[in-house]
Amino acid sequence: MTDDEPTHPIEGQIVLMAGAKASVPLEHLSELLTETQADLGGRFDEYRQRYECIHETPDESVFLVEEGHWETVGNRLGFGRREWDGLRRAHEQQLFRIGRRERRRSEFDSALEIRESVVIGTRK
Repeated sequence: MTDDEPTHPIEGQIVLMAGAKASVPLEHLSELLTETQADLGGRFDEYRQRYECIHETPDESVFLVEEGHWETVGNRLGFGRREWDGLRRAHEQQLFRIGRRERRRSEFDSALEIRESVVIGTRK
């Protein structure tokens, strides 16, 4: 990987857990997250205009999107069901981790009852 290639904003332990739950090997899910970050990063302005941003740092922005969003993204990128489900789980768990740190977990739990989360890395 070069400095110009995007890295994904999902923490390693979360990648491991999400991959296990979705039956996607760690290395493969990490590759999928990197590929997806490249796609999402290129659509950042669209996300900013279209969706609610519920958390933002210099390194990442988190958006709430409609249910089924990860299936749509996965289909667009040619991923199978297990693969996009692993992505969905990883982004959801990353939001929960942020919620615990910021003492906003119950707020985020409620939001995810009807929506999905997308974490887009913003550090180059």
